[in-house]
Amino acid sequence: MNDIKDERKLLVFTYLLCIMCFFNISIVGNIIDRSALILGIVMCVIISYSYIIIKRFFPDGDKYILVFSSILNIIGIVELYRLNQLLAIKQTLWYTLGNAIFIIIVIVVSDLKAFNRYKYLYLILTIVLMALGTFWGKEIGGAKNWIRIGALSFQPSEFGKITLIAYLASALEDYGTQKQSRKFSIFDSVFDKYLKKYDIHESYKSLIEPALVVMVCLGFMVLQKDLGSALIIFAISATMLYIATSKFKYVITCIILFAIGSVISYCMFSHVRIRIKIWLDPWKYAYSQGSQIVQSLIAIVSGGLFGSGLGLGKPWLIPVVTTDFIYAAICEEFGILVGIAVIILYFLLFYRLMRAAVSAKDNFSRLLAVGYSTMIASQALVIIGGVTGAVPLTGITLPLVSYGGSSLVITYFSLGIVQKISEEGI
Repeated sequence: MNDIKDERKLLVFTYLLCIMCFFNISIVGNIIDRSALILGIVMCVIISYSYIIIKRFFPDGDKYILVFSSILNIIGIVELYRLNQLLAIKQTLWYTLGNAIFIIIVIVVSDLKAFNRYKYLYLILTIVLMALGTFWGKEIGGAKNWIRIGALSFQPSEFGKITLIAYLASALEDYGTQKQSRKFSIFDSVFDKYLKKYDIHESYKSLIEPALVVMVCLGFMVLQKDLGSALIIFAISATMLYIATSKFKYVITCIILFAIGSVISYCMFSHVRIRIKIWLDPWKYAYSQGSQIVQSLIAIVSGGLFGSGLGLGKPWLIPVVTTDFIYAAICEEFGILVGIAVIILYFLLFYRLMRAAVSAKDNFSRLLAVGYSTMIASQALVIIGGVTGAVPLTGITLPLVSYGGSSLVITYFSLGIVQKISEEGI
């Protein structure tokens, strides 16, 4: 009963936040912007509808996942409306579609465990999606990872992360068990003689195929100059490997191999060297390649603790502010305190997602929850770290906050899967 009361209290505060933010932005100009008020009401209706449907038909799952994600969406769309009203309206449409996908997954999917049998379908889709940008991608923002079909642009590697997680969950779910040793692998006949010759344990054999798949994916990301996605893929793979095997030595091995690969990439590719140089001394390149991070740092500092006020800052001075650098705009106008609150919201969302993983009844569902949770959390940490100068800058979006239809849909697809796992785990 207390959980229900707490959920409703948080939901009320979510409505208040939504109305206050959109009301604030509607009175910034000389006349009241009714479109902002209407958009705020639409957001509240979407949140209410999603919550009521999930609560009515599936009362046992973790509803905080939906509420925390909605709060992050509100902050993002409010800031987008202040920057570009058309983009904010488009983002609201994508938000509506994302919520619909979230609800459909929870209602329609009957048994997630049954999807573990499609391992090689996930493998094929992963390789195809990761490779598309390399051969047919259009370079945007320095990375060749965008596919354009008419007026629609998307990153196939974003969808590739979804299938990669599903593949790894299927490949690792029975690690160390007799069931694992009976599973067929396309690399069995190739490596059997070497495994027997060097007396390599059967458990290592089951990791060869997933390791090669991850290495191929990382290779494609390096060729596409998509360093952010490479880092996220590594974080996902290492986390799922540790959860599946409970062996920290594997994680250490992954870190060493990733470090070696990073050094090789630094030596081979000029764009990697440029990113590192800008990270080490952004002010030296303030009027050239480092202008993005410099403007971002200036905006964050100028906002102070409480911000310049919604609609009163100058976030348009930051390049690509609606996508990569929206966190800097939020810190400038809402203040560093709200910037910290956004980070806390991501940690709370990650906690609820991992809580669903703990309650999962089978390893496949558990690994799915861990993979999708890590994907969202690592993406948030990497882009916030890049915007604040803590890590080298990478061209990825802030989940649920930045403008981007494909990113929002993929995130809600992931949240829907974890929500379904939380329902089944009760």
